[in-house]
This record gives sequence, structure tokens and C-alpha cells, in this order.
Amino acid sequence: MLITVTAQEQFQAWKAKVMPAVEQVRPGVWSIPVPFVNNPMRYTLCYVLVGDGEAALVDPGWDSDEGWEAITEGLATAGLAPSNITGIVVTHFHPDHLGMAARLREASGAWVALGEHEPLPEHWRGDPSQFVAQDRAQFGDWGVPDEYLDEVSFQEQTWAQMTGIAAPQRRLADGELLPIAGLAVRVLSTPGHTPGSICLIDEVNQLILTGDHVLPKITPHVSLEAANHKNPLGDYFDSLEILGAGANMEVLPGHEYRFRGLQERAAELKEHTLERSREVIAVLDAGQAGSVWEVSKELTWSRGFGSLRGFTLRLALAETASHLVYLAEQGRDMGIQVSRGAPTPVEM
Repeated sequence: MLITVTAQEQFQAWKAKVMPAVEQVRPGVWSIPVPFVNNPMRYTLCYVLVGDGEAALVDPGWDSDEGWEAITEGLATAGLAPSNITGIVVTHFHPDHLGMAARLREASGAWVALGEHEPLPEHWRGDPSQFVAQDRAQFGDWGVPDEYLDEVSFQEQTWAQMTGIAAPQRRLADGELLPIAGLAVRVLSTPGHTPGSICLIDEVNQLILTGDHVLPKITPHVSLEAANHKNPLGDYFDSLEILGAGANMEVLPGHEYRFRGLQERAAELKEHTLERSREVIAVLDAGQAGSVWEVSKELTWSRGFGSLRGFTLRLALAETASHLVYLAEQGRDMGIQVSRGAPTPVEM
């Protein structure tokens, strides 16, 4: 194992597929697991950073009554209440990180912040029928057979969910300190998993909060989805390279468990992802694939391509497309046109 697990109780809970306990990581730093309802990830790790009369809550998790109960009970364990939260910082816009922000803001009056390059709701507002048509057209252009188009493309209810997201009150730039009294926590821009993903560096406590950018076991999903994300994999590789600032710090990820060995894990993630690109090249060299769909069918999937359905199939196709774009940016002649439809967020 390249990493060193630093939270044995979290690690054992992950292996046992149960919820871990609320933990104090450092004085004034708490980890609160928030249920990710009906998802194999099971929970998001939310973190509370306590300053001088102010506090930040990072990644409040999936919006549900169970999640709200977990947050309020976790805050009580830390001697806090929602009213003590000054700022809600979200590492990226996926609903298992951002979802509870609106409910927490309503209860606390806290501002909500995302990275400065993260897509905002107004990027998606418009005609829902056009949104659906564009999204469906993208997958059609990717060679998806007609009988699969309905299950891989978004529908109008997806548009409604996306445009229902409340806009953040703050945008956080690379290098900026969180505006919380008594904290010295710096923003690190790490695009890849999403266009505006951020990590947070707490140099006083020697901690780095990585959201979904680096997880101890799971490889984050990097896909071609957002229209303003030209080369997601290229961005992801660049973002992995800049993690030296947290090389010796304890890693507080958005899922699973805490660990040390950030650079080793980043190198492992890069090699794993490059191996997938090499697999894509092998498929192309065989000369039998002329679309994103046909390339995806030939790749290695844990349960086989035939087992992928619905949203999981969508993610697989978008991941394949991101590799094709990356390889084209590297000067490789793909022979495949990778079009984009509506800007659409995806899960990890």
C-alpha cells in the first residue's frame, strides 16, 4: 500500500460498509460523515473548521433528512450548532458535496462559496427542451444506439434540478485564504474532476482537504461534460502535479478515510489514468472503433460493458470521450469526432 491510513476507525468502517463516527481530527477540526442516500459511496466526509468566533463547514453533503440529522448531531458533538457556521465551502458542485448547502444556509445565514471557475446555475438556464435535445444529440453523435439514448441522456427533470441550485455568494480564487476569522486555510485550484474543483490547505494544522480530487482508494471520475472544460484529463494531470504543497500533510478526502502519502497516491492515480489512455490507443490502433460508443465497448470495465446501464453507462461514455480529447490534445490522430452537447454536471 502506497499510502498510510491515519484514521483506523474510518478505515474499518469503510471496509465494513457502515458509517464512521464523528471525529476530532485536530483541535478545532472535525470530520462529520453525511449519508449519501441510495449510493454505494454511502457517505460524504464533511469537515468543520473552527476559527475565532467563526467557523467554516466544508462539503455539507447530499441533501436529505438523514443528512441534516447527521450534520446537526455532528455539530453538537463539536459543541456547535448550525447558527455557529459562518461560511459553507464546497470543493465542487456535485450534489453529494453541494446538496445540503441551501438547507444549511437557511438555518445559519452563512455564505456559500465555490471555486471561481466552477459552473453556476445561470450557465444551464434556458429552454429545457433545447437542453434535453442538445444532451441527446451529443450521445447520438458519440455513436450511442437509439435504444440507449433515453437512458444515457438527461431529461427535463434533470434540467429542473440543475437550475434549482442556488448560486453561491462567494467565489474562491487560487491562493485565496478562506474569509473566516482565526483560520489560515488557503485555496488550491485543482480542475479536473470538475472545471472549478478546489482543495484547501491548512498549513497550521498540516492538513489538506482534497474533496474528490484525490481519494485513498477510488479513482475520481474525470469526464467530458461541462462545455467550458476543454480538456478535463489534461487539467486533472496538471492538478495532480501541483500537490507538492501538501506532500507531508494528512489528507482529508471527501469520501472513504484519512491518510498520508499524497504524492504517492497522486502518482498512482496518474499512472492508472494513463493506463486507460493506453488502452484507448490500443483499441484505436486495432482499427475497429469509429465512435465513442465503439471505443467504450472495447475497454475493460470492472463488471463488463454489458452491465453498464443508465447513469453508469453515461459516465463510462463521458470518461471515454475525455480520454479521446486528451489524446487528441497530445497530437494523436483520433479519427473520431468528439462533439459536446449541453453543459451537464456528473457524479464522481
